[in-house]
Amino acid sequence: MNAPDTPDVDLIVIAKEPVPGRVKTRLTPAYTPGEAAALAEAALHDTLAAVAAAPARRRVLALAGRPGPWLPGGFEVVAQRGGALDERLAHAFTDAFAGAGDAGGRPLVLIGMDTPQVTPALLARAGRALRGRDAVFGPARDGGFWLLGLRRPDERLLLGVPMSRPDTGTLQLARLRAAGLTVATMPELTDVDTPADAEAVAARAPGGRFAALVRALGTRTVPA
Repeated sequence: MNAPDTPDVDLIVIAKEPVPGRVKTRLTPAYTPGEAAALAEAALHDTLAAVAAAPARRRVLALAGRPGPWLPGGFEVVAQRGGALDERLAHAFTDAFAGAGDAGGRPLVLIGMDTPQVTPALLARAGRALRGRDAVFGPARDGGFWLLGLRRPDERLLLGVPMSRPDTGTLQLARLRAAGLTVATMPELTDVDTPADAEAVAARAPGGRFAALVRALGTRTVPA
């Protein structure tokens, strides 16, 4: 039974199966495709562990690919739908909301697999923010966003927002506010996209599997 102060939210992780050549491609050539995939798996492991430990009613993995041994128990798995990232994010909210069945109607908090430094406390904070706001937004250092929470999903809040650009976060936040939503803001985190990002995140959260693998692989630079 959930504690009385448990945020009444569902948590979603949107992720790709960590297959060499398909994930974390910006880590190569500093890392080999196999090493990049291993780092992606470690990041996914740490992310899912944080979500599993965070207070929530349901935990959903919106997955492109197949589940592997990195998936802990307690997660519902749904296949990603759509082509571009804005479509896949919008559909992940919709599918998680619909999958709640009779227990539906709870707010949803979504994160990706690029911030293995995320903690259960940060996720709990996002859930609590939705008690008094329509949305919660976590900006990423690269200009995107690492977390988005919605009291009630609406695909129009995401569809058409340009993704993977330095102004993605600004545009997404503007879309939320233009819809008249009240928005709480989370701390900025660094997405793991480049070798420098991997080093920085590993230094900030040294206790996770991701950081251990970064240390084991050693410092990498992009060949000239």
